[in-house]
Amino acid sequence: MEAPRREPAPDATPGVTAEGGVVIARGRRVFLRTLAPGDLDELSEWAEDPFLERMVGSEFLRTYKHAYDKHPSFYEACLNDPTQVVLVIMAVRRTEPRAKKPLGLVRLFNIHLIEGYAFLETILTDEKAMRRGFGVEAGKLVCAYGLDVLGLRRIEAKVYEYNLLSINSLRRHGFRQEGVLRKAGYHAGQHFDVLVFGILREELEEQRKKEVDQEHFHFPYVSDEGPGEPP
Repeated sequence: MEAPRREPAPDATPGVTAEGGVVIARGRRVFLRTLAPGDLDELSEWAEDPFLERMVGSEFLRTYKHAYDKHPSFYEACLNDPTQVVLVIMAVRRTEPRAKKPLGLVRLFNIHLIEGYAFLETILTDEKAMRRGFGVEAGKLVCAYGLDVLGLRRIEAKVYEYNLLSINSLRRHGFRQEGVLRKAGYHAGQHFDVLVFGILREELEEQRKKEVDQEHFHFPYVSDEGPGEPP
């Protein structure tokens, strides 16, 4: 079934955005663009956010804060790192909360192209966006990128046992829990289990077909040339 055509969103047309990043993929409510130098100011705030540290524990933000001491060279390091793809989450509509500011970021990291797998991390910093499914859509966009552009066959994700919002988001996205890393997480003097989730290419493709058939989600299309309509 041919996917319905989508009208270009004002903030998500192909090319360079006002912030300097290039739009890579687009959904109904969010679009993903590449990291821009100005985003380092946002990263500085996120790296100091105790809520994000507790819920995500992002090695990406920790590296920026501790290894690079928030130095601008971190931007070039991200661009030149072949093992990760870092994309900024933006709201499509200007009426959304903080529409002109990043809602967070999503990345594929530890990318192994020969073996065909990578890890997924989603950092959503806007509480309202968290509960409106923006993170789920951003995850679908970057997974589509992983399939269509990188040719991945498997995507993995890890989440703290108490982060029920992220656990439910992964399950809604079609991920299956595959294991438990017992007491592998550490925060505020306590150790916690880390749950391991995974999804295979054929499962993502089946989900894509199902969602397009049901017409309740226009599954994103991405390519080497950026966002566009399916051929």
